[in-house]
Parts: sequence; C-alpha cells; structure tokens
Amino acid sequence: MRYRDLVLAGVLLLPATAWSEAVVPPPKPDLTLKEVPSSPAPDGNGAEDLVPAPDGDEPLVIVPDPELDRAGGQRFFLSSFKLPEKMTFGGETIPLDNWQVRERVEYEFYQFLAEEGESIIMAKRTGRCFPPVEKQLAEAGLPDDLKYMLLVESKCISAAFSRAKASGPWQFIGSTGKRYKLYSNQWKDDRRDLEMSTEAAIKYLRYLKQDLGDWFLAMAAYNAGEDRIRKLLKEQRVDSYWKMHYVRETMRYVPRIIAAKEIYSQPEKYLGLTKKDLYAPVETEIVTVTIKDPQKHLAAIAKEYGSYFLEMKMLNPEIRKEYLPKGTHRLKVPRQSCPERCFKAEKTP
Repeated sequence: MRYRDLVLAGVLLLPATAWSEAVVPPPKPDLTLKEVPSSPAPDGNGAEDLVPAPDGDEPLVIVPDPELDRAGGQRFFLSSFKLPEKMTFGGETIPLDNWQVRERVEYEFYQFLAEEGESIIMAKRTGRCFPPVEKQLAEAGLPDDLKYMLLVESKCISAAFSRAKASGPWQFIGSTGKRYKLYSNQWKDDRRDLEMSTEAAIKYLRYLKQDLGDWFLAMAAYNAGEDRIRKLLKEQRVDSYWKMHYVRETMRYVPRIIAAKEIYSQPEKYLGLTKKDLYAPVETEIVTVTIKDPQKHLAAIAKEYGSYFLEMKMLNPEIRKEYLPKGTHRLKVPRQSCPERCFKAEKTP
C-alpha cells in the first residue's frame, strides 16, 4: 500500500515564493515566442504587451496580464486558490493552525492543482469508481472521506501495480491481501477487484482506527504498516500523526489525501468540472461462465456476451491472462438491452 510510484517526487516544504510562480494552464494567453508584428492589426487593437529580451536580438515574448485572463476575466495563477482556514477529515479536525501542518497540506493542494490535466482526468474517473465505494463505506459505517485514499493509492485505476508489488485500487501487498482473503494466482488477482478490495480495505482501516485511535494514524499505518507506526510513536514520544517524523512518503501521504478531498469534492470550484462532466458508471451485470475445455480465450467469451476483449479486460481487471482456465467463473459484462442486444446465459442469482 505505497503510493511513491504514483506521485511526483517533491521537496516536503517549499518556500512561500514557489506558490506564486506556478500557473494553471487553461484558460491563459498564448505564451509562445513570437516575432514583433510589423504593423498593428487592422482594428488597431492587435498590439499586446511585448517585452524585448535584454540584448534586443531575441524574439519578443508575450507577457500575460498578471491579474486577469483577458478572455474569461478569471485569475489563472495558482495563488488564486486558497486552502480553507478550517478543514476536517472523517469527522476529525485537521490542525491547520500549526505552521508545519498547514504547509504540508498546502504543498499537496498546489501539487494537485499544478498537475491540472491529470487532476481533471482523476476527477472524471471518480464518477465511475466512487459510487460502489461510497455504498460499501456507508454500509460499514465508515467515513465517506476514506474514498479519497483511492486517488492517492491508485488514481482510481483498478489494475494499478507498483514496484513494491502492491496491486489494485487499494494497493494491497500480497501478505496483507491474503490476511483479508484477497488471493492471487497466475489467472486472477483479487486485489484488482474494486468491490472485493474495498471490503478488505474497510476491514483493515477499521482495525487500524481501533488500534491507533484516529483516522490520521490509521491512514499512516495503512501506508507504512501498523508495527512501524507504533514503534515511531513510542520512540519519538508523541501520540499524533502530525508530530511524527518518518520517511517523506508517509509524511506526504495523509496531507495528500486531505488535499485530494478538498479538490475532488469540489471539482467545479477547482477544476471547472460539473457532475455531468464526470465519467458515468458502466452498467454491468454478473454472469456465470462455465468452461469445459482446458482454457478459453477471453475474446471468445466476450463475443458471446455482446462485448469485446479490451472491454472485458477493463471490466474484469482481476483477470491476469488472456484466457480463463477450465471451471466456473463469475464475470462482469455490459448490461444487455433486449430485444436489440440480448444473450442467452445463466445469470448469477
């Protein structure tokens, strides 16, 4: 359950001047190098502010208005976005009045905003990956905020796999996965099943919360391991995640999840997205497939259910091979609409 392979490496604490220099790409004026125009545009308004290079021989650069984007009248500097003065996570208050806590959370906040293109795609993915997780968290009585861990763990990609051999949307390593009945073999990896891995994550997070006392330490332990966190707290004589010192990955992990909640819970505010812009959940149904031969190619199975190989792999990321072995299997397939598209198969009750 490590996310170092999923985020850009960065310095933990940055000087304040770094924030004002970052720019959110759209909307913004053209910043490419251009030659000095020989004459004004026909309407007399073609001249933009041009600043010559020091030696006078280089092409001139168009300098954007430092306050407003001329097209939309909106600020485009990252500094136009501010972290709230008060924030909570899982019902617990984040101590933003502590100088180092605020800076750590702000760093992750601006990192997400600076990577705007990727942040937009991740926000869109939440339309598909959040609904089933929200349902499971609610049924388990756990905070809905925990769903934002998915964005930091795997960017909502079920087939994500790290160099540390963590797999799936919740990035379970093999040993922890087996503890919560997520098994893998040459054909299948249960850690990549969103519903199954969410159930396992719920059990693990509930245990960590009960053992360590709050969600911040529980999430840190999810990242670094509960034994390590217990040892650090004892050695450093502290009882709070926010006072604990450890490797950069774990120091960034919780602030990044908190920043993800702030941004991705309000994509219209930070990314210009509405609910209709998010990817809609794919309507699927579960079918039971019985294979009598030694193995059967997934493309042939897909055709029987009005689908195709790529779609079947994406709907069933836990399948590791192009074939399924002899036996009975449960698969997700696109929901059919009869009589236009209808297949004959025994459905799982």
